[in-house]
Amino acid sequence: MRVAVYYNNKDVRIEEMSIPEINDDEILIKTMASGICGTDVLEWYRIKKAPLVLGHEFSGIVEKAGKNVKNFKIGDRVMVSHHVPCMKCHYCLNNHHTACETLHKTNVDPGGFSEYVRIPKINVEIGTFKLPENVSFEEGTFIEPLGTVIRAQRLANLKENQTLLVIGSGISGLMHIALAKSKNTKKIVAVDINEYRLNAAKRFGADFVFDGKESIAEEIKKINDGRLADVVIVCTGAMAAAQQGLKCVDKGGIILFFAVPRPDEKFEIPINDFWRNEIKVMTSYGAAPNDLIESIELIKNKKINLQDMITHKLKFDEIQEGFRLVADAKDSLKVIVEPNE
Repeated sequence: MRVAVYYNNKDVRIEEMSIPEINDDEILIKTMASGICGTDVLEWYRIKKAPLVLGHEFSGIVEKAGKNVKNFKIGDRVMVSHHVPCMKCHYCLNNHHTACETLHKTNVDPGGFSEYVRIPKINVEIGTFKLPENVSFEEGTFIEPLGTVIRAQRLANLKENQTLLVIGSGISGLMHIALAKSKNTKKIVAVDINEYRLNAAKRFGADFVFDGKESIAEEIKKINDGRLADVVIVCTGAMAAAQQGLKCVDKGGIILFFAVPRPDEKFEIPINDFWRNEIKVMTSYGAAPNDLIESIELIKNKKINLQDMITHKLKFDEIQEGFRLVADAKDSLKVIVEPNE
């Protein structure tokens, strides 16, 4: 079978690999659509493990099923979560599923950027979900990333009467905006340094948009009765964005880092100011099964317009172009490759 092997952002090669063999507890998926995630192009994060086959936003068809598999059969349309929690450790039992050691060790074989993917037993049991009839394979690639957005907004306890600031209007920022809009959030403010993405933020529900090159704290006060944002969600790893976010959170507010700066960058938090004003700083990572189930329901019931976020559908041979589009972060939103088209 063909796989896309990642060496670096500018070197993604189509190579040949044997189709994985499954055991009696596993399934083999024929990959129909696979999204390129922003984390796939974080070189500092990925290159230390290269070469490898990436791809964790994928959907497909069950090609083979082991004899012990009861919930799936050949021909089922499914999406698969590559990382799954154990559901029984201290962290899982306290709703910190994405801190679970099992979640950080599990994966599929070899990855969604391949024609076929072997799904291990634990992923079959906890991380594989049938696609509703009215959900396309392309929409299926949104289930995992939307699940991470759902989790983040739940952790941030976003309420209807609050003002939300989303810094970074790439695909994750847009999903945050669209999800907040579906919840009737009072005011949604989007920030980016790219005009294309600011226009996209308007289309998907932002009430106000600002150029991130400028200082925006005073602008937020002007449209928010003299106050800063109740909830700030940072959706880009740029240091300037993280620093800007710290200046834009209101007293008693929450700033959630959905994306973080590089590990070699020093990031200072004004803890004395935050202490006096009861400001909460928090993070969010990944999605748990309950987040994915909620994501599927939202997509099935067309609560969020995801189809229009797809800007590029590429053949498998064009995956290098897909990586360029996502890494450049200019005139693209959701980029999908189709390994078996």
